[in-house]
Amino acid sequence: MSLLNILRYPDARLHKIAKPVTVFDTRLKKLIADMAETMYEAPGVGLAASQVDVHEQLVVIDTSDTGNDLRVFINPQILWASEEKQIYDEGCLSVPGVYDGVERPARVKVRALDADGKPFEVDADGLLAVCIQHEMDHLMGKVFVEYLSPLKRNRIKAKMLKEEREQKRDKQYATR
Repeated sequence: MSLLNILRYPDARLHKIAKPVTVFDTRLKKLIADMAETMYEAPGVGLAASQVDVHEQLVVIDTSDTGNDLRVFINPQILWASEEKQIYDEGCLSVPGVYDGVERPARVKVRALDADGKPFEVDADGLLAVCIQHEMDHLMGKVFVEYLSPLKRNRIKAKMLKEEREQKRDKQYATR
């Protein structure tokens, strides 16, 4: 297994729409393992393949306190979403250090495939429902900051670009 590079907002590749997974092979299983390792190391509770520059409909999630309940969602589809909404303070591995409230359906029913291509359905609420919807947004090329006001979004974009410039500068000084 190996750690993957997580794209950072506002990287344009985060806005690519993912294609359905059609081949269930050892490459896919390795990608799932690498994504899980990357998510746990970050640390996070969810990671979409789009965030590691693989534009396939694949999501890994673990909302457990112990970090031993990995869930894999391939080609996920929301079958039903509650009319009841909830606001949850969301963060994102692609937007490190930024958290803000996003309103989403409180409950969802999702159909997906597992790592072997077998279909399953799950009824989710709470953090799992939020995480599924957040990661599925990534597959559609959407980052959670796009739910925020233009002012907040622009501030976050400026902050991320500034941090990126500072990291590049620090690397240049370190190699001298």
